[in-house]
Amino acid sequence: MFSAVLDTCVLWPSLQRDVILSFAVEGLYRPLWSDAILAELEYGEADKLRERGATDSDASRRARDLVSQMRRYFDDARVTGWEGLEGTFGLPDPDDEHVVAAAVVGNAGAIVTANLRDLRVPAVPSAAEFASDTVSVDPARALRAVTTISERFRRPPMGVDDILTELVRRYAWLDAVEMLRDA
Repeated sequence: MFSAVLDTCVLWPSLQRDVILSFAVEGLYRPLWSDAILAELEYGEADKLRERGATDSDASRRARDLVSQMRRYFDDARVTGWEGLEGTFGLPDPDDEHVVAAAVVGNAGAIVTANLRDLRVPAVPSAAEFASDTVSVDPARALRAVTTISERFRRPPMGVDDILTELVRRYAWLDAVEMLRDA
C-alpha cells in the first residue's frame, strides 16, 4: 500500500486532518509520522484550542487525547529510527529535517506538506494534490470517508456538501472535491 508522511502543517487543520486520515481508514493509503511530528501537532493543537477559549489544562488534555487517538488508531504509522538521518539533507530550514528523515526510514512514497518552499525534495505534494491523487484511487471509498465524517458532526451538523464546500474554501481542494461530487 502507498505510504505518505503527513507533516504537522497538514495535520493541524482539523477538518483537513479528519478527511485525510479518514481516507487512510478507507484503505486508500497508509499514513506515517514520527514522534516529532506528533509532538509538534500536540503543541500546535493545544495552542489553537487556547486561542479559541479553552483553558490551558483543557487545551493540553484535548491535544494529548487527539495524538493518543491517532497513535492508537494508526498503530503502524509511527516511524522510528529516523534520528540518525536528521541534519543530513541540507534543507533551508534544519527544523524540517526530521520530516524527510522519517520519510526515508519509513520508505514513504510522498511527504504531504504545506511547506513546499522549504521541503524541496522529490515526491512532496501539497495537501490538495495529495487529496486529489488519493481520491482518484477510488472516489467511492473516498466519498464514503467524507460521509462518515459528516455523520459525526452534531453541533453544528455538517452534511457531505457542507464539508466539500469547506474543503474548497479553506484548503483549495478543487480537483479532489470535483471527483467527490462526481462520485
